Amino acid sequence: MAIQVDGEVVAMRRVGAYFHMSMTAPGIPEQTRPGHFIALSVGGPTSAALLRRAFSVHRVNERGLYGGTVDIVFAAHGVGTQWLSTLERGALLNVVGPLGRPFALPRESVGCVLVGGGYGAAPLAMLAEQLRARGCRVDMVLGAASADRLFGVLDARRSASSVTVTTDDGSTGTKGRVTDVLPDIVQRTGADVVYACGPMGMLAAISDMSQELGVHSQCAVEESMACGVGVCMTCVLPVIGDDGVTRMVRSCVEGPVFRGDRVRWADVGSMPTDVLGAPQVVNP
Repeated sequence: MAIQVDGEVVAMRRVGAYFHMSMTAPGIPEQTRPGHFIALSVGGPTSAALLRRAFSVHRVNERGLYGGTVDIVFAAHGVGTQWLSTLERGALLNVVGPLGRPFALPRESVGCVLVGGGYGAAPLAMLAEQLRARGCRVDMVLGAASADRLFGVLDARRSASSVTVTTDDGSTGTKGRVTDVLPDIVQRTGADVVYACGPMGMLAAISDMSQELGVHSQCAVEESMACGVGVCMTCVLPVIGDDGVTRMVRSCVEGPVFRGDRVRWADVGSMPTDVLGAPQVVNP
């Protein structure tokens, strides 16, 4: 169950093009699972920024010097994240979490490939640890536009059986995209499940490729979320239900993790005419 608490920044550091922030969040670490996210207030008490910002959870620590802590990774793109990047140790933050539906873990020991794009790789660290604890083989693919936009390579090498790195510009690893190397890795390892987190275009390609390879996929989507609790309906996308009917569902509540073959990737950002409840055009 999500709770709202006041937290305190305990560490902030640069990691390539990103910021890695650790904060106290009493009661949240104990409930957090891989794929959950938190929503932070930004701008301070006098700010005009009314909407919270949603961040995937990178790691949690239920006990430690500062009590329970939550780690996130972000890029300072907009006003909210730029403000976050200026915070120093001791700064106060209001936190809501854990939010969303996390990754589903396999009941049996199976091979798993984890794919992360840019700082979308952040939640995969915790996922890899829990999969390994279940006896699953874990192989990881991390990709980005350039070397400075990769995240989690060192952590991945400590927790995965193999790590493959790709960059669009070839500045490190294999030149190309994660989908260029994914088929070989799935076939070589005999993996049954692909877990992915990153840009929507990457997730769509991984979902299609997983279906072609005959493996299941779970994708943590990166839709813009204004409230994070299912009220505002700004993060909806078309998803096929168990009954075969497409519905517009909320990424922040029914997601952010979805079965890759259930998301209608080509229709994200629109409302298909066959969606349940979609307006119907009546010919005069």
